[in-house]
Amino acid sequence: MAPIISIRNLTKTYSNGFQALKGIDLDIERGEILALLGPNGAGKTTMISIVCGIANPSGGSVIVGGHDVVTEFRATRAMIGLVPQELTTDLFETVWNTVSFSRGLHGKKPNPAHIERVLRDLSLWDKKDNMLRQLSGGMKRRVLIAKALSHEPEILFLDEPTAGVDVTLRKDMWHVVERLRANGVTIILTTHYIEEAEEIADRVGVINGGRLLLVEEKKALMAKLGRKQLILDLAEPLEAVPPCLDGNGLSLGPNGTTLIYDFDAEHEQSSIAVLLSRLSAEGIHFKDLSTRQSSLEDIFVSLVGESK
Repeated sequence: MAPIISIRNLTKTYSNGFQALKGIDLDIERGEILALLGPNGAGKTTMISIVCGIANPSGGSVIVGGHDVVTEFRATRAMIGLVPQELTTDLFETVWNTVSFSRGLHGKKPNPAHIERVLRDLSLWDKKDNMLRQLSGGMKRRVLIAKALSHEPEILFLDEPTAGVDVTLRKDMWHVVERLRANGVTIILTTHYIEEAEEIADRVGVINGGRLLLVEEKKALMAKLGRKQLILDLAEPLEAVPPCLDGNGLSLGPNGTTLIYDFDAEHEQSSIAVLLSRLSAEGIHFKDLSTRQSSLEDIFVSLVGESK
């Protein structure tokens, strides 16, 4: 099956000469959740803006559902819902009217039942007659999500959707995302909350300096780049790692009370067994042990650091 979004050699250079995107190649499969991670200024929002038809590319191509985003922008825009970073709303309009109007802008016939369902899903139903200027920042964010869902898009872009909002909204939104995915909606999100990407995404992409550094299935990425640590609480503190064990991925923790072993998870059993045997031979005993798996944040920081 052809990808629902196909990006080839996408570039964007602004009038001041700044290169925001430098040859992005990316296929996004129908029905997946893709998380795009990257520091501020990495190019995430620029790429989303081009796919959504808000900005024009300097070079390359973007195909959405078989349609070119430049020459067939009406067809592609109808397929896409976007939740932007900025709180852009008509402050003197009611919640119901602004969400219903957004549906009409995309050429959809009125469907009060769908609008009601969206507002209820986002805990906005009791605010439907309130003007937007009466709402808190978190509630305004919910309205942006409702507007993006008003025309029943096949693709949903969430650009930092939970930045600066309360925990309740985050939970509500991820419940909505799961329901949308179950109905076949393709979801692309950018986030600074890496734990959200780790929990919800099928694949993870890392962007930095306008380049796509990596796109991997989340589990495969964790297995390939993630590391584990074995942490041994020592019965007696050490002043240094014994010379015969130095250079084997061992390091001392604070005050010499813990011994930390970095190892490859794929060879975990044999390497740990060898280590424990060698420690015993050296008369080094421990009273407890634990393991720590590298998180997606650890991997992200490592990749971005390497790309500088």
